[in-house]
Amino acid sequence: MAFDWLEARLSERAQQGYLRKRVCQQYEKDNIICIDGEHYLNFASNDYLGMRQHEGVLQSWVEGLAQFGGGSGASPLVTGHTQAHLALEAYIADGLNRESALLFNSGFAANQALCMALFSGAHNQDACNQTPSAAAGIKHSGEIFADRLMHASFLEGAMATKAKLRRFRHNDLAHLSNLLEKVDTTNNSDKLVVTEGVFSMDGDSAPLRDMAGIAKQHNAWLMVDDAHGMGVLGENGLGSIEAQALSQSDVPIVMGTFGKAVGTAGAFIAGSQALIDYLVNYAKHYVYSTAMPPAQAVATLYSLTHIAADSSRTDALNDNVAYFRERFGAQIGNDQNGDLILANSSSAIQPIIVGSPERALALSDALKARGIWIPAIRYPTVPKGEDRLRITLSATHTQQDIDVLVDAIALAMESIA
Repeated sequence: MAFDWLEARLSERAQQGYLRKRVCQQYEKDNIICIDGEHYLNFASNDYLGMRQHEGVLQSWVEGLAQFGGGSGASPLVTGHTQAHLALEAYIADGLNRESALLFNSGFAANQALCMALFSGAHNQDACNQTPSAAAGIKHSGEIFADRLMHASFLEGAMATKAKLRRFRHNDLAHLSNLLEKVDTTNNSDKLVVTEGVFSMDGDSAPLRDMAGIAKQHNAWLMVDDAHGMGVLGENGLGSIEAQALSQSDVPIVMGTFGKAVGTAGAFIAGSQALIDYLVNYAKHYVYSTAMPPAQAVATLYSLTHIAADSSRTDALNDNVAYFRERFGAQIGNDQNGDLILANSSSAIQPIIVGSPERALALSDALKARGIWIPAIRYPTVPKGEDRLRITLSATHTQQDIDVLVDAIALAMESIA
Protein backbone atom coordinates (compact mmCIF):
# COMPACT_ATOMS: atom_id res chain seq x y z
CA MET A 1 0.00 0.00 0.00
CA ALA A 2 1.33 3.44 -0.94
CA PHE A 3 2.96 5.41 1.87
CA ASP A 4 2.37 2.65 4.39
CA TRP A 5 5.59 3.72 6.15
CA LEU A 6 4.14 6.97 7.53
CA GLU A 7 3.01 5.61 10.89
CA ALA A 8 6.27 3.71 11.38
CA ARG A 9 8.30 6.88 10.86
CA LEU A 10 6.14 8.78 13.33
CA SER A 11 6.47 5.98 15.88
CA GLU A 12 10.23 6.00 15.44
CA ARG A 13 10.40 9.76 16.02
CA ALA A 14 8.25 9.42 19.14
CA GLN A 15 10.55 6.73 20.56
CA GLN A 16 13.53 9.05 20.01
CA GLY A 17 11.79 11.84 21.94
CA TYR A 18 11.54 14.09 18.88
CA LEU A 19 7.84 13.84 17.92
CA ARG A 20 6.25 17.25 17.41
CA LYS A 21 2.63 18.16 18.09
CA ARG A 22 0.74 21.39 17.65
CA VAL A 23 -1.11 23.26 20.36
CA CYS A 24 -4.02 25.62 19.77
CA GLN A 25 -3.82 29.10 21.23
CA GLN A 26 -7.14 30.69 22.17
CA TYR A 27 -5.69 34.17 22.69
CA GLU A 28 -2.66 36.10 23.92
CA LYS A 29 -2.63 39.48 25.60
CA ASP A 30 -0.09 41.25 27.83
CA ASN A 31 2.22 38.20 27.72
CA ILE A 32 -0.53 35.89 28.99
CA ILE A 33 -1.25 33.07 26.57
CA CYS A 34 -4.29 30.78 26.72
CA ILE A 35 -3.78 27.23 25.43
CA ASP A 36 -6.38 24.49 25.82
CA GLY A 37 -8.22 26.66 28.31
CA GLU A 38 -5.17 27.12 30.58
CA HIS A 39 -3.35 30.42 31.09
CA TYR A 40 0.44 30.81 31.06
CA LEU A 41 3.02 33.56 31.24
CA ASN A 42 4.49 33.42 27.75
CA PHE A 43 8.26 33.32 27.26
CA ALA A 44 8.21 31.73 23.79
CA SER A 45 7.18 34.53 21.43
CA ASN A 46 9.45 36.22 18.89
CA ASP A 47 7.46 39.46 19.37
CA TYR A 48 10.51 41.01 21.03
CA LEU A 49 9.15 44.56 21.19
CA GLY A 50 5.46 43.82 21.71
CA MET A 51 4.61 45.53 18.42
CA ARG A 52 1.98 42.93 17.48
CA GLN A 53 -0.47 44.59 19.86
CA HIS A 54 0.67 48.20 19.35
CA GLU A 55 -2.30 50.47 18.73
CA GLY A 56 -0.62 52.22 15.82
CA VAL A 57 0.19 48.95 14.07
CA LEU A 58 -3.38 47.72 14.50
CA GLN A 59 -4.88 51.01 13.33
CA SER A 60 -2.56 51.12 10.30
CA TRP A 61 -3.65 47.62 9.35
CA VAL A 62 -7.32 48.70 9.57
CA GLU A 63 -6.62 51.73 7.39
CA GLY A 64 -4.81 49.52 4.91
CA LEU A 65 -7.79 47.17 4.80
CA ALA A 66 -10.11 50.07 4.10
CA GLN A 67 -7.92 51.29 1.23
CA PHE A 68 -6.77 48.04 -0.37
CA GLY A 69 -9.05 45.25 0.91
CA GLY A 70 -8.19 41.99 2.61
CA GLY A 71 -5.62 40.73 0.12
CA SER A 72 -3.58 41.76 -2.89
CA GLY A 73 -5.60 39.68 -5.32
CA ALA A 74 -2.75 38.68 -7.63
CA SER A 75 0.94 38.03 -8.15
CA PRO A 76 3.19 41.09 -7.91
CA LEU A 77 3.82 40.81 -11.66
CA VAL A 78 0.10 40.92 -12.48
CA THR A 79 -1.77 43.49 -10.35
CA GLY A 80 -0.60 42.55 -6.84
CA HIS A 81 2.16 45.16 -6.50
CA THR A 82 0.69 48.31 -4.91
CA GLN A 83 1.92 51.68 -3.72
CA ALA A 84 1.90 50.22 -0.18
CA HIS A 85 4.43 47.56 -1.21
CA LEU A 86 6.50 50.12 -3.10
CA ALA A 87 6.62 52.48 -0.10
CA LEU A 88 7.78 49.69 2.23
CA GLU A 89 10.45 48.51 -0.22
CA ALA A 90 11.71 52.09 -0.65
CA TYR A 91 11.92 52.62 3.12
CA ILE A 92 13.94 49.43 3.61
CA ALA A 93 16.31 50.14 0.71
CA ASP A 94 16.89 53.71 1.84
CA GLY A 95 17.38 52.76 5.50
CA LEU A 96 19.87 50.02 4.67
CA ASN A 97 21.65 52.09 2.00
CA ARG A 98 20.85 49.53 -0.66
CA GLU A 99 19.84 50.26 -4.22
CA SER A 100 16.60 48.29 -4.00
CA ALA A 101 14.52 45.83 -1.99
CA LEU A 102 11.91 43.17 -2.73
CA LEU A 103 9.12 41.85 -0.51
CA PHE A 104 8.32 38.17 0.07
CA ASN A 105 5.54 36.41 1.97
CA SER A 106 7.97 34.83 4.45
CA GLY A 107 11.63 34.54 5.29
CA PHE A 108 11.45 30.87 4.34
CA ALA A 109 10.22 31.81 0.85
CA ALA A 110 12.84 34.57 0.52
CA ASN A 111 15.75 32.29 1.41
CA GLN A 112 14.59 29.51 -0.87
CA ALA A 113 13.86 31.89 -3.74
CA LEU A 114 17.32 33.45 -3.45
CA CYS A 115 19.10 30.09 -3.49
CA MET A 116 17.16 28.68 -6.39
CA ALA A 117 17.38 31.81 -8.49
CA LEU A 118 21.10 32.48 -8.00
CA PHE A 119 22.29 28.92 -8.36
CA SER A 120 20.31 27.96 -11.38
CA GLY A 121 21.53 31.11 -13.09
CA ALA A 122 19.79 33.29 -15.62
CA HIS A 123 21.84 31.62 -18.34
CA ASN A 124 20.49 28.25 -17.19
CA GLN A 125 16.90 29.06 -16.27
CA ASP A 126 15.49 28.21 -19.67
CA ALA A 127 16.48 24.61 -18.99
CA CYS A 128 13.08 24.26 -17.31
CA ASN A 129 11.43 24.70 -20.70
CA GLN A 130 13.72 22.38 -22.64
CA THR A 131 13.51 18.69 -23.25
CA PRO A 132 15.21 16.49 -20.61
CA SER A 133 18.04 15.66 -23.02
CA ALA A 134 18.72 19.32 -23.79
CA ALA A 135 18.47 20.41 -20.17
CA ALA A 136 20.84 17.65 -19.07
CA GLY A 137 23.70 19.30 -20.91
CA ILE A 138 23.39 22.60 -19.02
CA LYS A 139 25.97 23.10 -16.30
CA HIS A 140 24.87 24.46 -12.92
CA SER A 141 27.74 25.78 -10.85
CA GLY A 142 28.40 27.67 -7.66
CA GLU A 143 29.70 27.30 -4.14
CA ILE A 144 27.74 28.08 -0.97
CA PHE A 145 29.54 28.44 2.37
CA ALA A 146 27.01 28.43 5.22
CA ASP A 147 27.47 28.69 8.96
CA ARG A 148 26.75 25.33 10.60
CA LEU A 149 23.82 26.87 12.48
CA MET A 150 22.26 28.56 9.45
CA HIS A 151 18.46 28.38 9.40
CA ALA A 152 16.81 25.36 7.78
CA SER A 153 15.00 27.53 5.23
CA PHE A 154 18.28 28.50 3.61
CA LEU A 155 19.92 25.09 3.91
CA GLU A 156 16.91 23.37 2.31
CA GLY A 157 16.97 25.91 -0.49
CA ALA A 158 20.70 25.43 -1.03
CA MET A 159 20.37 21.65 -1.16
CA ALA A 160 17.65 21.97 -3.81
CA THR A 161 20.17 23.55 -6.20
CA LYS A 162 23.18 22.17 -8.05
CA ALA A 163 25.53 24.35 -6.01
CA LYS A 164 28.11 22.73 -3.75
CA LEU A 165 27.09 23.38 -0.14
CA ARG A 166 29.92 23.60 2.39
CA ARG A 167 29.26 24.32 6.07
CA PHE A 168 31.81 26.03 8.28
CA ARG A 169 31.95 25.72 12.06
CA HIS A 170 29.76 28.22 13.87
CA ASN A 171 31.30 31.72 13.71
CA ASP A 172 34.69 30.14 12.93
CA LEU A 173 36.44 32.58 10.60
CA ALA A 174 39.56 30.43 10.27
CA HIS A 175 37.49 27.45 9.10
CA LEU A 176 35.60 29.65 6.62
CA SER A 177 38.86 31.04 5.24
CA ASN A 178 40.29 27.57 4.87
CA LEU A 179 37.27 26.33 2.92
CA LEU A 180 37.36 29.36 0.63
CA GLU A 181 41.09 28.95 -0.01
CA LYS A 182 40.63 25.34 -1.05
CA VAL A 183 37.97 26.34 -3.57
CA ASP A 184 40.06 29.25 -4.86
CA THR A 185 42.71 26.79 -6.05
CA THR A 186 40.28 24.57 -7.94
CA ASN A 187 37.77 26.83 -9.72
CA ASN A 188 36.48 30.37 -10.16
CA SER A 189 32.75 29.69 -9.81
CA ASP A 190 30.31 32.02 -8.06
CA LYS A 191 30.79 31.91 -4.28
CA LEU A 192 28.25 32.90 -1.62
CA VAL A 193 29.04 33.09 2.11
CA VAL A 194 25.92 32.95 4.28
CA THR A 195 25.31 33.62 7.94
CA GLU A 196 22.66 34.94 10.32
CA GLY A 197 22.94 38.33 11.98
CA VAL A 198 21.51 37.04 15.26
CA PHE A 199 21.23 33.25 15.42
CA SER A 200 17.69 32.05 16.02
CA MET A 201 18.43 29.22 18.42
CA ASP A 202 21.60 30.42 20.22
CA GLY A 203 20.93 34.16 20.31
CA ASP A 204 24.54 35.08 19.56
CA SER A 205 25.76 37.25 16.69
CA ALA A 206 28.02 36.70 13.69
CA PRO A 207 31.32 38.64 13.29
CA LEU A 208 29.97 40.31 10.18
CA ARG A 209 32.66 42.91 9.52
CA ASP A 210 35.45 40.31 9.65
CA MET A 211 33.36 37.94 7.58
CA ALA A 212 32.77 40.62 4.97
CA GLY A 213 36.53 41.13 4.69
CA ILE A 214 37.14 37.43 4.19
CA ALA A 215 34.41 37.20 1.55
CA LYS A 216 35.88 40.11 -0.41
CA GLN A 217 39.35 38.61 -0.19
CA HIS A 218 38.08 35.48 -1.92
CA ASN A 219 35.83 37.26 -4.46
CA ALA A 220 32.70 35.95 -2.75
CA TRP A 221 29.41 37.63 -1.89
CA LEU A 222 28.24 37.75 1.73
CA MET A 223 24.57 37.24 2.55
CA VAL A 224 23.11 37.93 6.00
CA ASP A 225 19.82 36.47 7.19
CA ASP A 226 18.88 39.11 9.78
CA ALA A 227 15.46 37.81 10.81
CA HIS A 228 16.23 38.18 14.52
CA GLY A 229 18.18 41.43 14.25
CA MET A 230 15.47 43.43 12.46
CA GLY A 231 13.67 45.79 14.80
CA VAL A 232 16.00 45.40 17.77
CA LEU A 233 19.44 46.42 16.46
CA GLY A 234 20.64 49.63 14.85
CA GLU A 235 19.79 53.26 15.52
CA ASN A 236 16.58 52.96 13.51
CA GLY A 237 15.89 49.29 14.25
CA LEU A 238 17.01 48.10 10.82
CA GLY A 239 19.12 45.32 12.23
CA SER A 240 22.69 44.06 12.22
CA ILE A 241 23.59 45.75 8.93
CA GLU A 242 22.65 49.18 10.23
CA ALA A 243 24.17 48.52 13.66
CA GLN A 244 27.55 47.65 12.13
CA ALA A 245 27.37 50.20 9.27
CA LEU A 246 27.94 47.57 6.60
CA SER A 247 27.71 48.80 3.02
CA GLN A 248 26.21 47.09 0.00
CA SER A 249 29.75 46.21 -1.02
CA ASP A 250 30.33 44.59 2.38
CA VAL A 251 27.06 42.64 2.37
CA PRO A 252 25.59 42.39 -1.15
CA ILE A 253 22.51 40.45 0.06
CA VAL A 254 20.42 41.23 3.13
CA MET A 255 17.38 39.19 4.08
CA GLY A 256 15.14 40.32 6.92
CA THR A 257 11.71 39.45 8.27
CA PHE A 258 8.80 41.36 9.80
CA GLY A 259 7.19 38.55 11.80
CA LYS A 260 9.38 38.92 14.87
CA ALA A 261 10.31 42.27 16.46
CA VAL A 262 8.42 44.27 13.80
CA GLY A 263 5.20 42.49 14.78
CA THR A 264 3.57 41.79 11.40
CA ALA A 265 4.62 39.21 8.78
CA GLY A 266 6.55 38.77 5.56
CA ALA A 267 10.15 39.39 4.56
CA PHE A 268 12.45 41.22 2.19
CA ILE A 269 15.68 40.88 0.27
CA ALA A 270 17.74 44.05 -0.25
CA GLY A 271 20.75 44.60 -2.48
CA SER A 272 21.81 46.02 -5.83
CA GLN A 273 19.28 47.03 -8.46
CA ALA A 274 20.61 44.26 -10.69
CA LEU A 275 20.04 41.66 -7.97
CA ILE A 276 16.47 42.79 -7.33
CA ASP A 277 15.64 43.01 -11.04
CA TYR A 278 17.06 39.52 -11.45
CA LEU A 279 14.88 38.17 -8.62
CA VAL A 280 11.79 39.84 -10.09
CA ASN A 281 12.44 37.80 -13.22
CA TYR A 282 13.79 34.52 -11.83
CA ALA A 283 12.69 34.08 -8.19
CA LYS A 284 9.79 31.66 -8.55
CA HIS A 285 8.58 32.16 -4.98
CA TYR A 286 8.02 35.81 -5.94
CA VAL A 287 6.85 35.48 -9.53
CA TYR A 288 4.26 32.76 -8.91
CA SER A 289 2.94 33.73 -5.44
CA THR A 290 0.13 36.11 -4.58
CA ALA A 291 1.69 39.27 -3.15
CA MET A 292 1.46 39.96 0.57
CA PRO A 293 -1.72 41.85 1.55
CA PRO A 294 -1.16 45.59 1.01
CA ALA A 295 -2.67 46.29 4.44
CA GLN A 296 0.11 44.19 5.93
CA ALA A 297 2.67 46.37 4.13
CA VAL A 298 0.99 49.51 5.51
CA ALA A 299 1.11 48.15 9.07
CA THR A 300 4.71 47.01 8.63
CA LEU A 301 5.86 50.43 7.45
CA TYR A 302 4.14 52.04 10.44
CA SER A 303 5.87 49.64 12.82
CA LEU A 304 9.30 50.28 11.32
CA THR A 305 8.92 54.06 11.42
CA HIS A 306 7.64 53.93 15.01
CA ILE A 307 10.58 51.80 16.12
CA ALA A 308 12.93 54.30 14.46
CA ALA A 309 11.29 57.26 16.20
CA ASP A 310 10.93 55.79 19.70
CA SER A 311 13.68 53.69 21.30
CA SER A 312 11.80 53.09 24.57
CA ARG A 313 10.81 49.54 23.70
CA THR A 314 14.30 48.58 22.58
CA ASP A 315 15.69 50.07 25.79
CA ALA A 316 13.16 48.12 27.85
CA LEU A 317 14.08 44.88 26.05
CA ASN A 318 17.78 45.40 26.70
CA ASP A 319 17.06 46.10 30.39
CA ASN A 320 15.02 42.90 30.62
CA VAL A 321 17.80 40.83 29.05
CA ALA A 322 20.34 42.17 31.53
CA TYR A 323 17.98 41.67 34.47
CA PHE A 324 17.18 38.07 33.49
CA ARG A 325 20.82 37.10 33.11
CA GLU A 326 21.68 38.68 36.45
CA ARG A 327 18.80 36.95 38.27
CA PHE A 328 19.45 33.59 36.59
CA GLY A 329 23.16 33.69 37.41
CA ALA A 330 22.55 34.64 41.02
CA GLN A 331 19.79 32.12 41.71
CA ILE A 332 20.52 29.20 39.40
CA GLY A 333 23.77 29.45 37.45
CA ASN A 334 24.83 26.19 35.82
CA ASP A 335 23.70 23.08 37.64
CA GLN A 336 25.94 20.76 39.64
CA ASN A 337 26.35 18.26 36.82
CA GLY A 338 27.28 20.90 34.27
CA ASP A 339 24.48 19.85 31.90
CA LEU A 340 22.28 22.93 32.28
CA ILE A 341 23.90 25.92 30.61
CA LEU A 342 22.58 29.41 29.94
CA ALA A 343 24.01 30.31 26.53
CA ASN A 344 26.20 33.38 26.15
CA SER A 345 23.67 35.69 24.50
CA SER A 346 22.98 39.39 24.83
CA SER A 347 19.89 39.21 22.61
CA ALA A 348 16.24 38.56 23.44
CA ILE A 349 16.93 34.86 22.79
CA GLN A 350 18.15 33.21 26.02
CA PRO A 351 18.60 29.45 25.50
CA ILE A 352 19.06 27.04 28.41
CA ILE A 353 20.88 23.97 27.08
CA VAL A 354 19.81 20.81 28.94
CA GLY A 355 21.40 18.13 26.76
CA SER A 356 18.68 15.57 26.02
CA PRO A 357 15.18 15.65 24.52
CA GLU A 358 13.71 13.82 27.51
CA ARG A 359 15.13 16.32 29.99
CA ALA A 360 14.07 19.28 27.83
CA LEU A 361 10.50 17.95 27.66
CA ALA A 362 10.43 17.24 31.39
CA LEU A 363 11.64 20.73 32.24
CA SER A 364 9.13 22.30 29.85
CA ASP A 365 6.28 20.29 31.41
CA ALA A 366 7.42 21.22 34.91
CA LEU A 367 7.33 24.89 33.93
CA LYS A 368 3.85 24.54 32.42
CA ALA A 369 2.67 23.11 35.74
CA ARG A 370 3.91 26.36 37.29
CA GLY A 371 2.19 28.61 34.75
CA ILE A 372 5.16 29.27 32.43
CA TRP A 373 5.02 28.56 28.68
CA ILE A 374 8.41 27.63 27.18
CA PRO A 375 8.29 24.67 24.74
CA ALA A 376 11.25 22.30 24.44
CA ILE A 377 13.42 22.77 21.34
CA ARG A 378 14.86 19.47 20.13
CA TYR A 379 16.66 17.86 17.22
CA PRO A 380 16.46 18.41 14.25
CA THR A 381 15.79 22.10 15.03
CA VAL A 382 19.02 22.08 17.05
CA PRO A 383 21.95 19.61 16.91
CA LYS A 384 21.66 16.34 18.82
CA GLY A 385 22.74 16.71 22.42
CA GLU A 386 21.93 20.43 22.43
CA ASP A 387 18.23 20.13 23.26
CA ARG A 388 17.06 23.19 25.13
CA LEU A 389 14.48 25.59 26.39
CA ARG A 390 14.53 28.68 24.19
CA ILE A 391 13.47 31.56 26.41
CA THR A 392 12.52 34.72 24.52
CA LEU A 393 12.17 38.00 26.34
CA SER A 394 10.03 40.96 25.34
CA ALA A 395 10.06 44.67 26.05
CA THR A 396 6.62 44.18 27.56
CA HIS A 397 7.74 41.70 30.23
CA THR A 398 8.02 43.23 33.68
CA GLN A 399 10.73 42.57 36.24
CA GLN A 400 8.07 40.72 38.25
CA ASP A 401 7.44 38.46 35.23
CA ILE A 402 11.16 37.68 35.07
CA ASP A 403 11.32 37.02 38.83
CA VAL A 404 8.46 34.54 38.44
CA LEU A 405 10.26 32.88 35.52
CA VAL A 406 13.55 32.41 37.37
CA ASP A 407 11.81 31.12 40.51
CA ALA A 408 9.82 28.67 38.36
CA ILE A 409 12.97 27.39 36.62
CA ALA A 410 14.65 26.78 39.99
CA LEU A 411 11.64 24.84 41.31
CA ALA A 412 11.25 22.92 38.04
CA MET A 413 14.89 21.85 38.12
CA GLU A 414 14.41 20.47 41.63
CA SER A 415 11.32 18.54 40.55
CA ILE A 416 13.07 16.72 37.66
CA ALA A 417 16.44 16.16 39.36
